[in-house]
Amino acid sequence: MLHALATVIALALLTLSTTPTAADTKVLAPLKADRVVVLKSERRLMLMQGNRVLRAYRIALGRYAIGHKIKAGDNRTPEGEYILDRRVKDSKFYRALHISYPNWYDRTQAEFLGVPPGGAIMIHGQPNDVPKDYVGHPKIDWTTGCIAVTNREMDEIWAMVADGTEIKIYP
Repeated sequence: MLHALATVIALALLTLSTTPTAADTKVLAPLKADRVVVLKSERRLMLMQGNRVLRAYRIALGRYAIGHKIKAGDNRTPEGEYILDRRVKDSKFYRALHISYPNWYDRTQAEFLGVPPGGAIMIHGQPNDVPKDYVGHPKIDWTTGCIAVTNREMDEIWAMVADGTEIKIYP
């Protein structure tokens, strides 16, 4: 018994006295998404890296969530391929990432219909001036066409998604 205890102590002292190698001290890089996928029918936003889902969030959408955004003021969330092109510093919401809506298809469709396509579509947190309990997030689709998450979730998305990241929004 004493021999086993002495061996364990000797191994512990040997481990503590060795100098760590570069591999031992390597700090893991923070996770970064290479694209964002939104499934409107499931009210789900996923941060992706390759084929791996890094994070998934329950979301709220525009009040009239079914169907593609056609015109300004229709309270629909667009569907298609876009870019998260910039961070909005002066948003009415807790942090916001701007979505590059309208794209060429959206502008062409709106022009054909003779209506303005709208804009200012974002992924954002909760409103700055309304209590979160009043909003009903995420049980109620309460935005005017944006994609909403909680403020804590928005902090994660903000850290994991770079400007220029692709976002695909599916029905």
